[in-house]
Amino acid sequence: MQVAIDGPASAGKSTVAKIIAHNLGYIYIDTGAMYRAYTLIAHDNNVDYGDEKAILDLIDKSTIAFKQEAGEQKVFVNGKDVSIAIRTPEITENVSQVSALKAIREKMVELQRETAGKNNVIMDGRDIGTTVLPDAEVKIFLIASVASRAKRRYLDFEEKGIHQDLKDIEHDIEVRDYKDSHREISPLKKAEDAIELDTTNLTIDEVVAKITEIIQKKQKN
Repeated sequence: MQVAIDGPASAGKSTVAKIIAHNLGYIYIDTGAMYRAYTLIAHDNNVDYGDEKAILDLIDKSTIAFKQEAGEQKVFVNGKDVSIAIRTPEITENVSQVSALKAIREKMVELQRETAGKNNVIMDGRDIGTTVLPDAEVKIFLIASVASRAKRRYLDFEEKGIHQDLKDIEHDIEVRDYKDSHREISPLKKAEDAIELDTTNLTIDEVVAKITEIIQKKQKN
């Protein structure tokens, strides 16, 4: 079973995907964290975010791993925990540029499809239902207002000890939405057969319940 969850930044994709994967015993593949990790690698090696070849060379020399620790999924680059580092404003502001690079996306799609072909998976991102897993049995497209998404990101930052003005976060999300929707390679868009779910006024538990119900109905068919 392949479940694709797409949508704009901070619509709640990763949060609900992790919970559902845990509840159903599926493998969760955080595609956003993969792109963020490679953006961090470029940053730490003083490589321009638009230098496709240099970033690919770094990818070939690096290892990324996802591990569950104390009930939380952690991201490791070359054995180092970068779970917080990949969420900083610097990486957030530049991940769209890295993820828009054609060769980078092709590399990621190859790795993502390879994993999805061997397991029951839930994968979230911007182009999972349209590009990465076009034949996924369940496709969800989450949306939410900019204000509600900014508030979620603000609270998430505060919890991680990252302090940023709420208005700045709103602006960053609007810019990110535009970049993701207008990029030439695999832009953010709803797959024709995806179910749209507005999470603006829903709690995490309510979103989880709605998507779980959709998955279970599909399993019975």
